Amino acid sequence: MNDDSQFDATPVVPADINPVPTTDPATVFAALADIVYGGSSAEQVYTAICNAATLLVPHCDHASLMLMRHGKAVTVAASDDIARVVDDIERATGEGPCLDAITDEAAQLEADLRTPTQWPAMARGVLNRTPVRGAMGFRLKVDEQKVGALNLFTDTPGVFDSDSAEKAIILTAFTAVAVAAMMNGQEASTLRDGLESNREIGKAIGLIMALHDVSGDEAFALLRKSSQDLNVKIADLAATVVERHSKGLKS
Repeated sequence: MNDDSQFDATPVVPADINPVPTTDPATVFAALADIVYGGSSAEQVYTAICNAATLLVPHCDHASLMLMRHGKAVTVAASDDIARVVDDIERATGEGPCLDAITDEAAQLEADLRTPTQWPAMARGVLNRTPVRGAMGFRLKVDEQKVGALNLFTDTPGVFDSDSAEKAIILTAFTAVAVAAMMNGQEASTLRDGLESNREIGKAIGLIMALHDVSGDEAFALLRKSSQDLNVKIADLAATVVERHSKGLKS
């Protein structure tokens, strides 16, 4: 029998992000913007991203950020100790969605660790030591280099799905921008343009999904095709889509 009594599975409201009544992406990204615009440190920005994951991604209870340092995957931030323990288990067993995400382009997902289709040693350790029952990992690339992974965990088996992954991909895009800036020695405040771009793209994708009843991937493909056809940047086109939608609501 698993002893999970040492862990409090109640979601922790991050200190860096004020409590919000909804998980609306615009609201959470606005909270991230407050931290980034204030010139926060890399550690604060990374921690804010992990905390934002628990608000943005459906069913995500814990999150961590791994970066490669001297050939080793190091946890540079986490929403709580549970996420750090899962990362430790992956490193100890040498397997898991977070480690595989660093090397594999595809998103890594194990919806139910009680009956794992892969990573059995990691799954046993997680079940024995934490309340986590599902995990996802998303690779981060900077200048075509595999630099780390954004890792998301849920305490409820079977709830991580394509919808959860699509929401996570939006946050992963911003995370890559943040990591690139930090690795290139930029100040946190210079992330503003990257944050704004990803926030507008995320909102535009959401609008296209709702209007055309398509998946996130299909919505992004439509946005990208329109961008190419019109010879404008995706971020600029996304901003136009959102602006036009807002004007339509007001008229």
